[in-house]
Amino acid sequence: MINVKDEALPSLAGADTPVLPVISSFVSDLSPCLPYPSSRLSAHPPVTGDFLLSQPKITDEKLVIKGAVPLKGELSISGAKNSVLKVMAAALLTHETVEIHNVPHLSDVSVMASVLEDLGAHVEHLGNVMRINAAHINNTKASYELVSKMRASFIVLGALLGRCGEALVPLPGGCSIGKRSVDLHIRGLQALGAELKLDQGYVDATCAKLIGREIMLDVPSVGATENLLLAATLAEGTTVISNAAQEPEIIDLVNFLNAIGANISGEGTSEIIIHGVKQSDLHGASFAIMPDRIETATYMIAAAGTRGNVVLHQVVPGHLTSVIRKLEDMGISVITEGPNTLRVIGSNRLEAQNIVTQPYPGFPTDIQAPFMPLLAIADGVSIITETVYENRFKHIGELKRMGANIQPEGNVAIINGGPPLMGTQVNASDLRAGAALIIAGLIAEGTTEISGLHHIDRGYERVVEKLSGIGACIKRVKMSRSDLAQVAASPVQ
Repeated sequence: MINVKDEALPSLAGADTPVLPVISSFVSDLSPCLPYPSSRLSAHPPVTGDFLLSQPKITDEKLVIKGAVPLKGELSISGAKNSVLKVMAAALLTHETVEIHNVPHLSDVSVMASVLEDLGAHVEHLGNVMRINAAHINNTKASYELVSKMRASFIVLGALLGRCGEALVPLPGGCSIGKRSVDLHIRGLQALGAELKLDQGYVDATCAKLIGREIMLDVPSVGATENLLLAATLAEGTTVISNAAQEPEIIDLVNFLNAIGANISGEGTSEIIIHGVKQSDLHGASFAIMPDRIETATYMIAAAGTRGNVVLHQVVPGHLTSVIRKLEDMGISVITEGPNTLRVIGSNRLEAQNIVTQPYPGFPTDIQAPFMPLLAIADGVSIITETVYENRFKHIGELKRMGANIQPEGNVAIINGGPPLMGTQVNASDLRAGAALIIAGLIAEGTTEISGLHHIDRGYERVVEKLSGIGACIKRVKMSRSDLAQVAASPVQ
């Protein structure tokens, strides 16, 4: 067994969803992946920095929220962002068309679609249905401009390596949350027989063929597990991933891979077994993406913080056990009204809680920031310990501007609850920080203006429409010149 550890590489230093019937493909004839051009790095400038993450362009809009209004009503949850992006990449493995249902309209989804099209795939997104045909992959070099915008697009490395035997993929971008090293991805793929090196900020990967191995991950990395799943699907022999990530999104990805002809078992446990199949064994399929558990939790917290009464449809309560437990411990009522329906009823008095973020099934790191405004108005002292990512407390400064009493100490945040939050001008530094500020704005007295919407657009579909539908006073407006100047002059996050 090869033990894959999350440590610096010498060459990379610094660096139960329903499966629907199979559908026909767009293109009947098949074409192989074309080889790299002889000077495959010449088209892009070198990428510099210590795994620096590029940020999306600043939008000229802001959210305006009039807070202290209880949320009441019903809303439906969208498909999971963290699932659909990986399923889209997995569509590169088959020559036939895949049809993906419950696809949210998010900027990250648009970026991933552009990544696939740049590689030669045909992508259509109509309503909440997406069709992808990757019969003609004519490029195995992923665009730096696109991949630098979104970390999840790095998963095309495993897909291209598995299908084409080669890939040239830039180091990933997305939210600026610590270094979030990709070393586990690299070492895992090397264990399967790939040769990888860092060349001008790109991961240059080649292999004659991938061979299944037993791989032990040092930590249960979601991204590394996903990249290995895609690469090992077409590897020769059997691959066993030990200490694999157990997130529901991993289960969704495996369900999709099996739907197109893969042979994988153990998803949802710490040991996943992949029996490699041949390219000819893979085919098209129609597949529905699971509901977004992070979006679900975000709206649950918003309902609780505003002392509201909200019914959420198209949810999977079992995906949110740790979050529901904390809400109930605070004094909030969470009622399961059906297999895919939850009701959240707020309370006039909230109890302080201690939270430690952990890999699934522990408390999700993506809910750490959105949960903080709720703890800021609870009675007593709460402590949040962030164990998954470094540098994920950038939202604290903005919450303090709204009156929250929070003291960060390394990876720990001490929250002295009680003082009311007050509306003011704040800026979202990343996706989940944006969600935290929206929740804080809904709770706060007065008006809150939130800039940095390009981050929020990455992961929350129709957020204004959904919140307005349950009674929130929220609108999206153009920023004035003074607003834009203030954002431009603010410290780089």
